Amino acid sequence: MQRDRFKAFRIHSDEAGYRANFEDLTLADLTPGTVTVRVAWSSVNYKDALAATGQGKILRRFPLVGGIDLAGHVVDSTDAHYRAGDAVLVTGCGLSETRDGGYAEYARVATNDVIPLPAGMTLREAMIHGTAGFTAGLALLRMQQNGQHPDLGPIAVTGASGGVGMLAVAIFARAGYTVHAISGKPEHADFLRQLGAAEVLSRTTLPMDSRALESMRFGGALDTVGGPALAALLACCALYGNVASCGLAASSTLHSTVMPFIIRGVSLLGIASSGTPRAQRLAVWQHLATDWRPNMLGAIATREIAFAQLPEMFAGYLIGQAFGRTVVRIGADA
Repeated sequence: MQRDRFKAFRIHSDEAGYRANFEDLTLADLTPGTVTVRVAWSSVNYKDALAATGQGKILRRFPLVGGIDLAGHVVDSTDAHYRAGDAVLVTGCGLSETRDGGYAEYARVATNDVIPLPAGMTLREAMIHGTAGFTAGLALLRMQQNGQHPDLGPIAVTGASGGVGMLAVAIFARAGYTVHAISGKPEHADFLRQLGAAEVLSRTTLPMDSRALESMRFGGALDTVGGPALAALLACCALYGNVASCGLAASSTLHSTVMPFIIRGVSLLGIASSGTPRAQRLAVWQHLATDWRPNMLGAIATREIAFAQLPEMFAGYLIGQAFGRTVVRIGADA
């Protein structure tokens, strides 16, 4: 039953400074939306840590409830497509940027942003994926739409020990690709192999001072770090392969040449998960629930925390200590 007041993790920035705390809110306090969801699960992403601490300019208005992911059950809807009790999820779509996010017991969201929970997937599994898994799946979808196939050669995944990278290793392997995981954390190599990596490479393997073109080593790549690693992947990519860029953990800059594009026909694909058109979002989630479903999805959730423990998690993400995915148990029906 819907409560008059509920718990939310809200972020402020005003004359009193930047701060994030648990507060009691009402539905009237939330940004407007056509669908009201009783949130059961959320997750923690690097972006959430930046938003909660003010270390990154994520929020575009204040105050807002944090959390870029949520999964739960509809309690009310003015749109006939959704009824009370429907299991749904939302990732990105302006959550914790321009509208209140998933770190609350209730959320109000726009109809177009709501994804029906795919058959065979639980709400908790949806949040093991969250924005991280969706981003990896979107990269694969876009790469395949642009001609990527396993015969082109192995897929390199940088930042493979991070949330997006780890899920990408599992998802690409499940989809039939040979995956070469690139990580600066050798202690996680065995786990990455269990997820499906055929090889686990040190990040020093990439020629960071790469020439315009290097030997064609990879059929394609998913890069989460940016900077010299992204330039090196472009230089090492095979004819008509795709390099998908979805992160900047190392650097937001790219110093490269046009040679990979005009000599080898390499494509650089930008992966912007938050504003993905609905048709593509539906397609990605359907794949994640079926033919791209990771074989060890449960193991990727290395932490499950109660809602009250949320503030304790952010510091580790900011200093690179997070490993695997953190799911947050929000509601009583989780």
